[in-house]
Amino acid sequence: MIDEKYKLVHTFGALAELGQEVATKNNFPETIRTSLHLVSGALGIMRGGVAKYARFGHELNMVAVRGLGDDFPLSTTLCDEDERQFLTNGVYPIEVSQAKVLPFFQVYVTSFEQRNIELFVPLVVHDELVGAIFLGEKATGIGYTSYDKDVICAMARHIGVAIAQRNLMAEVERRAEENRKLYDELHMTYTATVKAFAAAIDCKDKYTEGHSVRVGKYVEIIAAELGWGEEEIDGASVAGYLHDVGKLTVDRRIINAPYRINAKESAELNRHPGVGYEILQPIHHPYADVPLAAKYHHERLDGRGYPDGLYDKEIPYIAKMVNLADSFDAMTTDRPYKRRRPASEVIEDLHRNSGKQFAPELVSAFLRGMFRELTGETTDKRFRRLLGREYMEAEGIVPMLQNALNGVDKTPVTVLSLEV
Repeated sequence: MIDEKYKLVHTFGALAELGQEVATKNNFPETIRTSLHLVSGALGIMRGGVAKYARFGHELNMVAVRGLGDDFPLSTTLCDEDERQFLTNGVYPIEVSQAKVLPFFQVYVTSFEQRNIELFVPLVVHDELVGAIFLGEKATGIGYTSYDKDVICAMARHIGVAIAQRNLMAEVERRAEENRKLYDELHMTYTATVKAFAAAIDCKDKYTEGHSVRVGKYVEIIAAELGWGEEEIDGASVAGYLHDVGKLTVDRRIINAPYRINAKESAELNRHPGVGYEILQPIHHPYADVPLAAKYHHERLDGRGYPDGLYDKEIPYIAKMVNLADSFDAMTTDRPYKRRRPASEVIEDLHRNSGKQFAPELVSAFLRGMFRELTGETTDKRFRRLLGREYMEAEGIVPMLQNALNGVDKTPVTVLSLEV
């Protein structure tokens, strides 16, 4: 009676420990090795193994083995009849000596007999075969009792759940990876489309070829200097690429006029921000503020911009960023009616118009990016690639940037809105 109570307590403890092992361990192979150890220890089993079923290959692949030797097959194949019978049997020990009618046991009879495999336990979870347990003889030499088999069943269910959980997690990870790749592909397609639109916009204006791309890259620099995250930076650059999309509807003769256009032509050209907003608004962008950048990138903090004459905080933040980038590119590229201005004049203009046309913290971020590149603090050469090395390294720029940075007021910043 005492021995029976001891056996019961020992078995209950092993079951509890196995349940804890399955519930808390993240290392799957370690969980299965420990599970095999607990099953063997609970009943004094000499040798055994736990295999995971690979459904597509119809294979049982050993995850943990104990005392089976190097020549025991680590991978065994099932036929459809084997799988059907194991599913019908469920989680209950099959005596190998009584199951030789099945192809599986006929194929591997030699290996099983050499290692005295006495029990084979299919692991079935939600009517799906997930694995199997191979068990050799008990150390006592006594055959398995019905009580032993009940204990094995209870422990096998835990092991089956552990394998099913692993399969589920692997499937979740696989689908997550597929979704990540799909997202990356969609993102690349979206970005490529945006750049194609930017190229189409710029092709209409032979004098400003590459303007939209450069504005996108300048906005990207500003966002990065503000410490924005990767997605926000990406969204900001898209707003820069598409800010002039409304120009697609403007007469090419006005855009390409080799002179300063008159008031009527100017009014026609000045419609492009509103038209750009109308083009972009129906599109579900990953970055909600993109249409606002198109509409308001010609607004000024002092209210002297267009189309609505907005003041400071009334202007969407992304539009302020595009306004600065757009103005900088206009000053640093050749136009039909004027040559690009020297870097010193451009820096002075940005400094002078900080708080009037441009948001001070954006001017500060932009100039800081330029200063860090020229002083060697960064090595990516973003400005040199866009403006040319000779332009960027003109004499006196570094101290001028330093003075401008010291004089520009810095205020808190807003982050781009992302669509969820």
